[in-house]
Formats: sequence, structure tokens, C-alpha cells
Amino acid sequence: MTYQINRETKETKIAIELSESQESSHIDTGVGFLDHMLTLFSFHSGLHLNIDVDGDTWVDDHHTTEDIDIVLGQLLLQLTRDKKHFERYGQQYLPMDETLARAVVDISGRPYLNFNAQFSKEKVGQFDTELVEEFFRAFVINARLTVHIDLLHQGNTHHEIEAIFKAFARALKQALRPSEEARIPSSKGVIES
Repeated sequence: MTYQINRETKETKIAIELSESQESSHIDTGVGFLDHMLTLFSFHSGLHLNIDVDGDTWVDDHHTTEDIDIVLGQLLLQLTRDKKHFERYGQQYLPMDETLARAVVDISGRPYLNFNAQFSKEKVGQFDTELVEEFFRAFVINARLTVHIDLLHQGNTHHEIEAIFKAFARALKQALRPSEEARIPSSKGVIES
């Protein structure tokens, strides 16, 4: 099944499709580094993405980054509500050369982000590294996930961020894996919403 949202504000015009297919993703955000991270996220999560964005990048990359993640989170929430039977929890340690990141995901229905990463530099190319936390915060709130992200070893800033995106994607893939038990993965019988 393919999920799609089009969102338009005075700052951004966004069209995103998300599915669990194995097709190649198409990602054009107007922000080169974000395109790269979303391509990695798509590959390592197993989620197919079609993303087209026209944003006010002449101001900076903040609105584009945050608005993409609002929509991505909403799409993931739709997917998890339809899916119903999934493992729910995922965790991943991921090295990227000298750096090491850890991500832990709970598809809980209760949005919470613990983001513990001090990046070596304030920018990668033109991309402000403070936007990485903004990316995950908007995603987590809208997808209603509980997520803990830790950068355990620093190094090259590009590697630091890449390790985080890959760790999160692989933890999410694990959490989305179909459960062997055909029931909602909660002792309450419901995922909060």
C-alpha cells in the first residue's frame, strides 16, 4: 500500500509518497545533504520514498527540513495504524568509520525524543547540523514514536550524522518487522494514539 500526503504552506510545498516496496526512491528536497540522508534512510529502513519539495531555502534549510519530517511522520503513523502487527521495538548500534551511533525505537503511540549528540562542526556543507535534531523531533512527534538517539563516538561531522540516520533507519526497520503473533504488540491491547 502507498501512502501519500501533499502539504502546502507559505514556506514549503511538499509531496511525499511512502510505501514498503523495494522500488528505488526519488528524493528532491532542494537541500543536497538532506537528500543524501533521506536516501540512506530509505535504503536502510526498507521504506520507499518519493519526495518532491519546493521550499524557501533562500532563507535557510529549516522550514524544508522540519516540514518534510512532519509529513514523513504522518505517513509512518498511517502505515503503523494499518499494519497493526509489528515487532514494535528496534535497536541498532551503527559504526560509520570512526563514529558510532545508537538508536532505539518504540512504536508506542507516545511521542518522545531523547537526542544526545554533540556534532564536531556546526555545518556540513551549507547544512546546519542543529537541523538533525529538528528532523528527528518533527518525525517522532508526528509518527508518535518513542526514540532515543545517542552519538557515542565523534569524528567527521558527515560521518556522525550518517551514522545516526542509518542507525535510526535500521532500528525502525526492526520495529516495523511483522510480528509472529497476530495481535497488537501491547499488553493493553492497543497502541496509544
